[in-house]
Amino acid sequence: MDAPERRKQGKHPEKALSDAFVRTVAEPGKYFDGHGLFLKVDATGARRWIQRIVIRRKRTEIGLGAFPLVSLKEARETALANRKLARAGGDPLADRRRKQAVPSFEEAARKVHKIHEPSWRNKKHAAQFISTLETYAFPRMGRTKISDVDSADVLAVLTPIWLEKAETARRVRQRIGMVMKWAVAQGWRSDNPADAISQALPKQGQEIAHRKALHYNDVAGCIDAVKASSADMATKLAFEFLVLTAARSGEARGATWTEIDLIAKSWTIPASRMKAKREHVVPLSPRAVEVLTAAKGLSDGTGLVFPGTKPGKPLSDMTLSKLVKELGFNADIHGFRTSFRTWAQERTNFPREVAEAALAHTIKDKAEAAYARSNLFEKRRKMMETWAASLTKNRSHIVLIG
Repeated sequence: MDAPERRKQGKHPEKALSDAFVRTVAEPGKYFDGHGLFLKVDATGARRWIQRIVIRRKRTEIGLGAFPLVSLKEARETALANRKLARAGGDPLADRRRKQAVPSFEEAARKVHKIHEPSWRNKKHAAQFISTLETYAFPRMGRTKISDVDSADVLAVLTPIWLEKAETARRVRQRIGMVMKWAVAQGWRSDNPADAISQALPKQGQEIAHRKALHYNDVAGCIDAVKASSADMATKLAFEFLVLTAARSGEARGATWTEIDLIAKSWTIPASRMKAKREHVVPLSPRAVEVLTAAKGLSDGTGLVFPGTKPGKPLSDMTLSKLVKELGFNADIHGFRTSFRTWAQERTNFPREVAEAALAHTIKDKAEAAYARSNLFEKRRKMMETWAASLTKNRSHIVLIG
């Protein structure tokens, strides 16, 4: 059978073409093979595979790629798979569009970053998420489709830094996993390769470093040293307020006067500024109220209780941390919460749940959390007043801020 006869037949037998014919045919036309598959030869000699198929009662043509990039065997396999899918009620065209729409790992990561950015506590955390992936993950697998990333890719990213930069490596792994879980939810893959490599990574020798904290008996001396330093008044007051309230650094530094009620002696931190995204009301001890009263004279018109040196900006965390270390105290700012918690455990009879509530910690036990609906405010007030009093008692001398 010559080429014209192959084109003109009304019925086309299965596997009518051969590899030799596909390689050598030059006459323009359509050469059928079976299952609606045919080779179209253009006047230029270019050859490409096309399949005629009925999808949901509508006849259409699907391009399967050019020869020789797509061989006769590959074209037949694709055509048969398409026909089976169409007969089962599926849509090969829509399926292919979905596959073509699969983003690269970098595109997926940037999408996940954009989706979650509003929920992160601050811009620093949002920036760290994408910057670590830009540094470690994108160079290796950024261009790989998210559906094609495998455990070998993730291992190649993590292995060079797993022991040398342990904490960074853990965060990179967590962030890769976050992107993969999003891809699973989108239907682009069924697994998370970041979870499948635990046995392939060596055991990290170092544990996660705990925040450095002072013994609670040394906290009062640190407050005195800060007061006697050459730091500006906003820094001194913010530091003492942070210690007195056992608040997180960002919560204290970002405090606004609209959150403060000096008559009720309370500080209401909105959910948007809390780690657990729940409003937290802090009882203020008499000394905390004195600190706030002194801070009134610092107003820069922006509403911040402790304004920083830049107009409209709060104090930076580095300002407080650097000051404490320059004064010779080996402690992180977050560590003063640890000092408070240890004091409550070792020096008082306040129940554990009161101390945890004072730190605004989330109850991990779901059953316990379901019944713990009280914020224990009055009990926390007594605790914070006792904490403030203990700091006064532990001082060798009391330095008042005027």
